[in-house]
Amino acid sequence: MTSVLAALGTGLCVAGLLWMLLDPPVRLHGRVAPYLARNRPFELWRARVGRRSDPRTVAGFVLSTIAEHVGDVVDGLSRDALLRRLRQARLFQETDDPAATYRVRQLLSVSGACAGSGAVAGIVGMPLGQVAAVVGLGLVVGATRQRGRLDRAIDERRRVMSIEIYTVNQLLAMRVRAGGGVIQAVTQVAARGRGEVVEELREALRLHRAGQPAALAFRRIADETPETSCARTYGFLALAEERGTDLADALLSLAEDVRESRREAIRRAATKRRAAMLIPTIAILAPVMLLFVGAPLPSLVLGFS
Repeated sequence: MTSVLAALGTGLCVAGLLWMLLDPPVRLHGRVAPYLARNRPFELWRARVGRRSDPRTVAGFVLSTIAEHVGDVVDGLSRDALLRRLRQARLFQETDDPAATYRVRQLLSVSGACAGSGAVAGIVGMPLGQVAAVVGLGLVVGATRQRGRLDRAIDERRRVMSIEIYTVNQLLAMRVRAGGGVIQAVTQVAARGRGEVVEELREALRLHRAGQPAALAFRRIADETPETSCARTYGFLALAEERGTDLADALLSLAEDVRESRREAIRRAATKRRAAMLIPTIAILAPVMLLFVGAPLPSLVLGFS
């Protein structure tokens, strides 16, 4: 039993490492053939895996299908919701299918954690019930690892955007006050600026140049952004493009609100850190002080020498 679990864990770890390091070749046939398959199930499957049935392509198709089912059980997120969160975190955007890549990574994390924990429990010599409990713990750890990575990436991007949006609002207000329109102001800021907020503004300009109305493009990135203050800014841009309202005053007011909220967040963080600094004093020094104070009490009360 121990050798079987160890061999299974080693094989899964090696397979996962090879899957992450060696990317399958991109074939044009797999992208074109679904439009020629007339929606028949077998032909769709054959078009997806290739006519020559490359074992690696077939294995990738089977693995991605299993990963989709496991991801539905672990996360409970629909494909559209998962794609939206991946766009907010900017993860796996260089791949053809970010959701499938995330699901496969999640499956490998779950299987690797289960196999590793089961192998360790088998090597130690635990009973079958304890092995099942350790494997269940590994399942929980593997299932939450990729989800935690996604949440941390979104939180980090939200933190960076909350810092950048104050400057971007000031620059946009200055450009609008100088006499330029909304698209002109956004174009000038996107041409000279850098950062997460500027990248979203460039995405709105790209959608506008592709044929979408500017207001619709700004509302689209407002729905996709993870930061609420950025969504308010994009909403103001869309409203100003549609109705021609005074954009500069709204952007300056929003910039002041962002600065105040940022200041309150810094104050709360400083308070938490000061409270955390008291933990070593309370946990380490306080018992020592109590021992020094309480050491002479028996001799004073009971008369011991």
